Amino acid sequence: MGEKITINPVTRIEGHARVSIFLDDQGKVEKTYFHVDQYRGYEKFTEGRPFSEMPMITERICGICPISHHLASAKACDAVIGVDIPRPAKLLRELVHMGQIVQSHAMHFFELAGPDLLLGWDADPAVRNVVGLIQANPDIALKAVKLRKFGQRIIELTAGRRIHPTFAVPGGVNAALDEARRDEMLSFLEEGIPYIQEGIEIAKKWISEHKEECNQFASFPSGYMGLVKKDGSLELYDGIVRFMDKEGKIVREFEGKDYLKYIGEKVEDWTYLKFPFFKELGPEEGFYRVGPLGRLNVADSISTPLAHKEFLEFKKVNGGKPVESSLYYHYARLIETLYAAERAIEILKDPDILSQDVFTFGTPKNEEGIGVIEAPRGTLIHHYWVDGTGTMKKSNLIVATGHNNWAMSKAVDLVARGFVDGKNLKEGMLNRVEGAIRCYDPCLSCSTHAVGKMPLIVEIYNQEGKLEKRIQRD
Repeated sequence: MGEKITINPVTRIEGHARVSIFLDDQGKVEKTYFHVDQYRGYEKFTEGRPFSEMPMITERICGICPISHHLASAKACDAVIGVDIPRPAKLLRELVHMGQIVQSHAMHFFELAGPDLLLGWDADPAVRNVVGLIQANPDIALKAVKLRKFGQRIIELTAGRRIHPTFAVPGGVNAALDEARRDEMLSFLEEGIPYIQEGIEIAKKWISEHKEECNQFASFPSGYMGLVKKDGSLELYDGIVRFMDKEGKIVREFEGKDYLKYIGEKVEDWTYLKFPFFKELGPEEGFYRVGPLGRLNVADSISTPLAHKEFLEFKKVNGGKPVESSLYYHYARLIETLYAAERAIEILKDPDILSQDVFTFGTPKNEEGIGVIEAPRGTLIHHYWVDGTGTMKKSNLIVATGHNNWAMSKAVDLVARGFVDGKNLKEGMLNRVEGAIRCYDPCLSCSTHAVGKMPLIVEIYNQEGKLEKRIQRD
């Protein structure tokens, strides 16, 4: 009988996960599983709450990307009261979102994925971390810290605080922006643009030096999904949902409010994280990817000049066809960071950004409200059902990491098969398996919820490690 290798926990991600690698008698990988063991039941305990509390409740799902939940929730609440919020409020919400994109993407590339790429997969784990990165290249590390600070500062100056703000409310936002805060943001964003461009050059240089690895590392065909503007350009705050098949053909565009017509979810008994799929292609062929790689694959262009220039280079990677290697998520992530910084500057220079017209009052008119936004990790959907008083009856959240669950599972299996040798096992082999997951920058605290009963399994082992008893409650 073969053996099992367990990676527990998976490191440098948000949340808790483990990987099981099953080997045959020759030490070759037979199958690899990506398990998400944690369970967050936010959907259930939102029931009975006033709908207006949802932007503050759901952002507590996560401390890394609270703004994404805050804004998706507020958009769902806007739909419940049936109002189109004032343009200045939309700009302010989008501005906060751009800050979220900058801080999250910068942190991931330089602090979570960076040690693998810049120090090496096989580097000593004692130095293959953010401290080792600082020691190896303090200048780059300092700029990375500054970039994250700039993103957090946008959130703080606009929304009042960096984590879990009360800024976005049903009908708009609860505070306008003044000149002093606008000017401060403009000053440091101008400083940050070259830092992002330097990061893009680092990514491109690494890719050129590791071209063969990039093309092989967790590279596989899939569908792709993301928001786009009406002209097909990249969109992160609002827009229509575009779905592309594995051949690069746009097969469907739809409004976010119609997501249930197109997206289904399946479950497996080895993880709490569900597997969304595109209904038209079915549960076996309809899996897709979201996030930076998915968004750049489905987009036709980027509306800001510097990011668009980089986008055109990205599109050459696979001759205009969808880019399939998971490692290109890191490259795409930096291009989006550049877009977010440029877009934030555009918003801050818009004449409406200092307007006091930031709120429209409304009361519940609709029994359902759906909000869709592009979180740093991908498409985020909040769907609320309320009664006549605005009390929550139920909610459904499909989080970016959930959309990518199939892709992460596929990625770890491919990388394990390609790099893990059970007869000559080395730490760097297993780090590559973890690195396949890091490509997707998962936020597992956000993503897990369940339908029906949760299984409870108790296993009792003796001192020799032999399973004595197994009790399961379905």
